[in-house]
Amino acid sequence: MRTTQDTRRRTQDAGRNEPRNRPVKFKEFPGLSPRNLFKIPEGGRFTSRKGMTLPEMTVVITIAALMVGLTVPAINMLLNSFESQSGAKSIINAALTSARTIAVKEQRYAGIRFQKRYDPNTSVLNAPQYMIFIIQDPAIMSYGFRAVDGIQPIKLPDSIGVMDLTIVPQRNIPYPDNPAQQVRIDDPVNGGDNTINDNFEFLDTTTFSIIFSPSGKLVIHGVRVRNKDGQTNDSSKDDIFNTANNVNNLISMFYQDDYWIAPYDYGFGPEPSRNSFVIYETKTLKQTDKNYRWSRYLNRLKIAYINSYTGTIVSQ
Repeated sequence: MRTTQDTRRRTQDAGRNEPRNRPVKFKEFPGLSPRNLFKIPEGGRFTSRKGMTLPEMTVVITIAALMVGLTVPAINMLLNSFESQSGAKSIINAALTSARTIAVKEQRYAGIRFQKRYDPNTSVLNAPQYMIFIIQDPAIMSYGFRAVDGIQPIKLPDSIGVMDLTIVPQRNIPYPDNPAQQVRIDDPVNGGDNTINDNFEFLDTTTFSIIFSPSGKLVIHGVRVRNKDGQTNDSSKDDIFNTANNVNNLISMFYQDDYWIAPYDYGFGPEPSRNSFVIYETKTLKQTDKNYRWSRYLNRLKIAYINSYTGTIVSQ
């Protein structure tokens, strides 16, 4: 009669007699070759080889191609939107909001200056236009403004431009907010095609400022921009606004407001700030005869007005 103890002893002896490193036998899927990707060992554990099969790689490439096909048009639409007038309005609105915040924070008059980076050796129509953040600096003069420290000018898309539809033939240096003569291009009597067919007139109307008071309200204020040192000679190293020599020598980007009379009749001079503007398409303006810019194109544009209290564009 076998006892429980004898059974346990025979089981232990059998275990000692079996090889410890016995190879695991694999049971393959029925109907598949030994080279199949997946095999099931008798212990129930899976093993797999590295890499991808041709069908798997085909699926991955197909998905990647679909993603590229869907993503590229979306990116192009986003870039094109900033090239449009609606995209330009968004950029300008954001800049106006930032300028209004600076005015309130610094408790000074501050705003945005629109100005082309003019090169006398190239066409004014091809000159890029920028938005420059400016702030009043009493150390320069009572109506003196300079570029805000630490904020670089923002380039507008080449496909569009901004103008205030105003020409200032005679300026009031002590009181730029009250010019001796100021002509609106859209004035039915004094305006028209003959007020925007010259280079200096085009530079004048594409150079203007929008100013906010320390309380954040849009105001009409006299503006005359200078370098941060307030110098009229070439001693300043201001890289934003400076003298003609420093700009031409690529030390600075923009002419300061000292060039509106011969021999530098560039339309850069003291004048009042603005509360409206128009956005034009550069390509269309280039295709328009310069002697008929107003009657054949600009008169069709809608004026964008700025809300005095919110500082945003309210209509166009």
